[in-house]
Amino acid sequence: MIRRTIVLALFALALPSLAGAQDLDTVPGRFDTGKMWTFEYAPAEYFTQTYGFGADQAWFDRIRMSVLRVPGCSASFVSPNGLVATNHHCIRGTLTRVQQEGESLLDDGFWAANAAEERRIPNYYADRLVAVQDVSDRMFAALDAATTEEAREAARERVTAEIRDELIASAGGGDDLRVEIIPLYHGGRYSAYVFRRLNDVRLVGAVELQAGFFGGDPDNFTYPRYALDFAFLRVYDDQGRPFQPGQYLGWGRDGVQEDDVVFVVGNPGPTSRLNTVAQLEYTRDVTAPVIVAALSGRLDALRDFYAGDPVRGEALDLRNTMFGLSNSLKAWSGRLDALREPEIMARKRAWERAFVDSIRSDESLRRRFGGVVDSLAALQREKRQVSEEFGAFAMMQSGSAGSRTIARALAAQAWLEARDSGVAADSLEKLAQRIVEIRDRPVELERLLLAAQLADFRGYLGERRDLSAVARIGDPITAAQTLMRASVFGDSARAAQAIAQGAPPASDPALQLVSELVPLQRLYSEETARIAAAERELNERLGRARFEVYGTRIAPDATFSPRITDGVVRGYPANGTMMPPYTTFFGMYDRYHSHPDNLEWELPERFLPKPAELDLGTPLNFVSTADTYGGNSGSPAITPDVELVGLNFDRNVEGLSRDFIYLPERGRNVMVDSRAILEALDDVYDADRIVAELLTGRVDVPAAEAEALR
Repeated sequence: MIRRTIVLALFALALPSLAGAQDLDTVPGRFDTGKMWTFEYAPAEYFTQTYGFGADQAWFDRIRMSVLRVPGCSASFVSPNGLVATNHHCIRGTLTRVQQEGESLLDDGFWAANAAEERRIPNYYADRLVAVQDVSDRMFAALDAATTEEAREAARERVTAEIRDELIASAGGGDDLRVEIIPLYHGGRYSAYVFRRLNDVRLVGAVELQAGFFGGDPDNFTYPRYALDFAFLRVYDDQGRPFQPGQYLGWGRDGVQEDDVVFVVGNPGPTSRLNTVAQLEYTRDVTAPVIVAALSGRLDALRDFYAGDPVRGEALDLRNTMFGLSNSLKAWSGRLDALREPEIMARKRAWERAFVDSIRSDESLRRRFGGVVDSLAALQREKRQVSEEFGAFAMMQSGSAGSRTIARALAAQAWLEARDSGVAADSLEKLAQRIVEIRDRPVELERLLLAAQLADFRGYLGERRDLSAVARIGDPITAAQTLMRASVFGDSARAAQAIAQGAPPASDPALQLVSELVPLQRLYSEETARIAAAERELNERLGRARFEVYGTRIAPDATFSPRITDGVVRGYPANGTMMPPYTTFFGMYDRYHSHPDNLEWELPERFLPKPAELDLGTPLNFVSTADTYGGNSGSPAITPDVELVGLNFDRNVEGLSRDFIYLPERGRNVMVDSRAILEALDDVYDADRIVAELLTGRVDVPAAEAEALR
């Protein structure tokens, strides 16, 4: 284990203090754009010089081949026999697909007693990055030869297909290969990623939801945390045998200490750190406030219904839906708070000024890229002209929280337009079927969600005199109740009957409403598509300029492609006190006893009473300064010795600004400690076979030998 207190000084030197806006307004931080390094531009020299070990190509290759991308998350091989570690919340949605009659794997967890009991997950996979290649020159040659936007898109598709076919052929072919052409630096470079898709993935073990999601929504995006958010899978080969990955991570039995270096590897989702100040101001003034308000309204509706009828709420799985919305709301609220923070915006302006000055000082750069930042600012002004439409339509077709009355009316409008334009009968039948397939939800819940949608229409578009149906909405709650009663689209039976009879009545109030809105929505979609195409081209030009100025000295924005980021294990000041670098099982039980009869902090039966051998002093969760984001869930935290010491599962609320800027002095990623996983496997779940495999690398170690390892 490498411990280097000098790292603290390096971080202090790398970034200016947040003490005053004046410093931030004049000196951008070295790592403001973050540390999400790519494997094709591996920061070998930086890692070696900063952390004092040999970060050579073999080291990066071993890590790259040990880490996986699973649907929505990250994971890693942790044994030579295909054992995979990830977060519980990453596979939570798959548990119902493998549970058998009479089981509830979410409530009770699952632990395979032997290999034969490991359950294959249908329609699930893991992608392994087996090769990566910079294809920028080839892509630029094709794009630069095109003279129109249509020609550029055609050239992009053609070259992408050519590169994909060539790389698959060079890798030996096969249906298990996937090639993705990823634009980095917003199009400043292009890389081809070759993934091998592993389709036979089986569930080995998963904790109970109450253990994996301990603290629930209240603790989400917070720290200290006390969650056992882990699960194990196994990859099998096409012969039905455990997959032999060749490269895998050792298990960090001794964990980490404060100031230890860790490297978190995974697939962070898209960030916006290289956006211009004008683009960030548009997000601050328009996008984020609209989304925060929309999510708040829908979440309030779901909570009101659940509070009034928790039995039906459980039957509809509303707790999961509410968690998803609440998670998004917290994330967007954190982004909005960050963009409203003067110090952060001052720092972004300083970074942009330095970049623009670099362009202006070089004749070649000035000639090619001199007006791009101003052109992007002009596009943001155009986007503001349709901000009311954005607010009105942002949640109109949301699957989980949108009004089904409006959804049926929209589908009916499309059906009527297709019929009037002479569309073939079979196509009309498919459109009609879409209306009928929109299922009912409880009347009161639909009324609340419809009222939220009507409030959006009235609030954003109510001043338009040409929208008479919108003007008549009045009080949204009353209007929703009236609309559901008067419209055939208020429930599926009446909608189906109207379609069967040939057409809904022209006077139907829901149909009248959407018939006013659909033309406006189409104009809005056309305008935003035009602006998006222009913005994409300008972003690519600016990306090239940025790469010419900085090269790989700065990391590109995240793109849900494999990244490696460095950090140190550190607590931080918050709320007038110090947050510890790690928590323990003592804290988990304290939260349980401090919140009696509260479901969020309820412990599973296995934990009550406390198992006699469970060591409450074992580190449970810990934090580091590593640069993580959404998509890094399940990412391993790795030592320089390539041992897994934690699984990333969250960020603290101070880290929500990472969409726009990396501030290691405040943001932290939150991880399950490898020691807590071993302790829980051994003394709570009696999963000795997994413990033995983690420590020996062998599957189904004899019981006597497994006992000796404890």
